[in-house]
Amino acid sequence: MPIAAEATAPTRAELVDHLVRTRIAGDVATPRENNLSHYRSLANGDRHYWLGLELGDRWTDEQDVLAVMAERCGVNDDPHHRQGQDTIDPELTVDALERAAAVLRKAAAGRHRVLFATGHPGGLLDVHRATAQALRAKGCEIMTVPGVLAVDDGLVVQFADVAMLERGATLWHTHSPAPMSAILDQLERDGAAQPDLVMADHGWAGCAGQRGIDTIGFADCNDPALFLGEAEGTLQVTIPLDDHVISPRYYDPLTAYLLTAAGLA
Repeated sequence: MPIAAEATAPTRAELVDHLVRTRIAGDVATPRENNLSHYRSLANGDRHYWLGLELGDRWTDEQDVLAVMAERCGVNDDPHHRQGQDTIDPELTVDALERAAAVLRKAAAGRHRVLFATGHPGGLLDVHRATAQALRAKGCEIMTVPGVLAVDDGLVVQFADVAMLERGATLWHTHSPAPMSAILDQLERDGAAQPDLVMADHGWAGCAGQRGIDTIGFADCNDPALFLGEAEGTLQVTIPLDDHVISPRYYDPLTAYLLTAAGLA
């Protein structure tokens, strides 16, 4: 059974086993064809796949993107593997969680301003919520979304300390950087301080990193931009994982491990 975020954290070996069993890592549901299609689209300059980052002409070769994804996410590095199963290396997931824990530990020690956001409310919302709660308990300011922000035919809303996109009373899956841009622009117009740290995913994370804000991002194996951002130093950490598995409770052991490693449990 999954371990609740408030329970004792798994060991590294237990977490690796859990990630593989639940397909958060290991043999994941995202097919190889989808991964390669996204890598090609990014390399061809389709900004939808840039997730708010400015990649310029530095990643115009699909094979260069694949090489980074093999190194940092653990997808199959064989360019001739075009169809079928692809993978996320669970050891790389745990390595990234430990790097993220170091960033969170620093934020807690400095009582930093932290903003949480997700484009995957059906999967990662509670990972962000639990982390926000733990940082607040250590004296961090968990930032509030300023005002009513209309963007992408919806509204930026904040629920359980996490910013998300709402349309028609429904929380939306989105890759767009526009909601994060709207938050940061409004803070600037209000003369308010920007976050010291953002923890997010998709375009929410890419936009924050591009603005020069320390950023922890979660990313699936078909979202290469955040891994390229980490490779270039624009994001502090990108954590590889399947970002929407069958139950959000499957992420609880991952959250417990992260918070324990950060000294926040």
